[in-house]
Amino acid sequence: MKSCLRPVVVTFALCWAGIASAADVLARVPGIEATIDSQIDAFLKDDFARAFSFASPGIQGLFGSHQRFGQMVRNGYPMVWRPADVRYLKLREVEGALWQRVMIRDRAGRVHLLDYQMVRIDGRWRINGVHVLREPDIGA
Repeated sequence: MKSCLRPVVVTFALCWAGIASAADVLARVPGIEATIDSQIDAFLKDDFARAFSFASPGIQGLFGSHQRFGQMVRNGYPMVWRPADVRYLKLREVEGALWQRVMIRDRAGRVHLLDYQMVRIDGRWRINGVHVLREPDIGA
């Protein structure tokens, strides 16, 4: 009996601690990572027209032009504009939306966690928004 309850107790403890269950975390979707990589590559080359093409129609409508989009990224997301390192963490589904967690180390060595909301439009993955999460506690 004790051995039967142990998996239940461990699962409950993990969920209670805020660790996502297997149902919340999805397998990697290479097209999602490729889309984010392609946009970051465009940022590194200051090719804001190409970077803008990876944004969803909603984001494109919000900014109206690749110039305004590029200015927003340079000012608001410098770690995305000029990353030193990009690592893909978990992909999750939250209320029907796909969120790709990305860890970016900027050129000053600071680590940033970001959530990219991804949407599939006409067979292509597009970025529908990026949320910067609180900075992780590294070495604390």
